Amino acid sequence: MIQTIADTQLEHVLNDFDAATRHAALQQLLDAAPPPASPRGIANMHCHTFFSFNAYGYSPTGLAWLARQQGIDLMGIVDFDVLDAVTEFLDACELTGVRGSAGIETRVYVPEFAHREINSPGEPGVLYHMAIGFTDTTVAPAAQAIIDELRAQSAARNRALIARVNAYLDPVKIDYTADVLPLTPSGNATERHIVVAYIAAARRTFDQPAAFWANRLGIEATAVEKAMLDSAGFQNTVRSKLMKRGGPGYMQPDAGTFPRVERLHDLALLCRALPCAAWLDGMSEGEQAMDELLTLLVGKGVVALNIVPDRNWNLSDPKLAALKQEKLYDVVRLAKEFDLPLNIGTEMNSFGQPIVDDFDAPALAPVRDAFLDGAYFIYGHTLLERRMAMGYQSDWAAAHLPARAARNAFYTAVGRRIPPGRAGAPLLAQVRPELTPAEVLQRLA
Repeated sequence: MIQTIADTQLEHVLNDFDAATRHAALQQLLDAAPPPASPRGIANMHCHTFFSFNAYGYSPTGLAWLARQQGIDLMGIVDFDVLDAVTEFLDACELTGVRGSAGIETRVYVPEFAHREINSPGEPGVLYHMAIGFTDTTVAPAAQAIIDELRAQSAARNRALIARVNAYLDPVKIDYTADVLPLTPSGNATERHIVVAYIAAARRTFDQPAAFWANRLGIEATAVEKAMLDSAGFQNTVRSKLMKRGGPGYMQPDAGTFPRVERLHDLALLCRALPCAAWLDGMSEGEQAMDELLTLLVGKGVVALNIVPDRNWNLSDPKLAALKQEKLYDVVRLAKEFDLPLNIGTEMNSFGQPIVDDFDAPALAPVRDAFLDGAYFIYGHTLLERRMAMGYQSDWAAAHLPARAARNAFYTAVGRRIPPGRAGAPLLAQVRPELTPAEVLQRLA
């Protein structure tokens, strides 16, 4: 695809912190009518935007355009603790002709697994957990109250982390309000924003900061100098040494550090979204009891399962890759037994993560169809909920599709049959709440 310099500049503007500027840039790109890339039969349903942290700086609009230009058929966003990106992303997907979905991720506490590590390394009882299939940034007051809680709790943890790290890195110090929040478009900072702020502060404090970092990180100065040539890798090193377990900024969480899993489920149901479990790699004590864990979480309302495939096969150690690959296949089989559609993607919130999974990799061949079915499923729900209030959690679905397997199959079929954006409008106009699921699919055939 041939691009002009002007198009490339506009693509950068898509990631501006100002929403009106982003929208105007997208309209200009669409008005110029560059041809979209041919669909590649691929999906990334777990992309963080810059409203939490995107390692490549992508806004919601920027991600929708990226999907269009790279032939990514389906794309979903997932941000930590906020829904700020939802409306912008889904609107941009309609304009760009991309099947889109939107979700939220946070850490929760599961007392039933209080003594077992699950998917947050070294933190028993703590679970990275999600909800997907949101349709609007603006939500009911009861739902907004939960979002405000999540955001406030995250900010409090960040401030406490900075106080501990400031004491250790003195004279290099940062201020949360002055140094970290300006790195975000709406004040929702993560550890990765904090790391960027500390590296910038060290540069301001020292002409040659390598010696400082060598001392504080416990790494040879020559190794630090080499590491700093790779800014992304160095940021990961700083975060690991200072903020993860064993580092001076780390504080072991307890039962009160994070909300209970039910609180996130409350948010999802208030928004008619879908509680979604998250699987890491099957290696922890908790994930070795995945049948038990899913039984518990499904009982609490989980209806989908998130997987990050790339870290479970694309590894340099062939023995570890083979082991994790088998665990990946096992959890996909288990999800099928539980009737849990899969939400898969690369996250994009750490430098070096791919833009999209390699769907042509032989290792993913046995699970490729399940990955795509899950992507079409969540798009089908999102489309019908957003336009017709007939999504997965609707009274219509409960009345007509009481069994989870049948409900999953219906929304997967809808997601496949209705194209995104303007092209799908004539088909969507034929869907009405008085129709049965069979009649809806017949109209969409």
